[in-house]
Amino acid sequence: MTAGSRAAVTPPRLLIDEHSAPSLARRLSDLYPGSAHVRDLGLATADDEQIWLHARNVGYLIVTKDDDFRQRSFLRGAPTKVLWAKLGNCSTADVERALRGRYATIVALAEDEMAALLVIVRP
Repeated sequence: MTAGSRAAVTPPRLLIDEHSAPSLARRLSDLYPGSAHVRDLGLATADDEQIWLHARNVGYLIVTKDDDFRQRSFLRGAPTKVLWAKLGNCSTADVERALRGRYATIVALAEDEMAALLVIVRP
């Protein structure tokens, strides 16, 4: 790489868990192409372990408002990565804004082989 050139950034793919609106993946598709809701992948009734393994095997970052995936992240670590949207009771638009506003941090999480968890809170 020459001075002044930048490596291309591969946008992370998000796997939205069941506690968020299925429309969230579509709403974020311009920034996070290839993202999906668990329902899109036939995982709506899957347990956390199945979702965890699918995210790891396919390369998704799990987006959740649920503390269970945060706990699993502490116990298991990377390569599965978790975005814990600790935003309280909020709208889908609020979650969307939070994920858009933290794009650079989310890309950094995706690129860091050792990192496993990003907690997203209200500013």
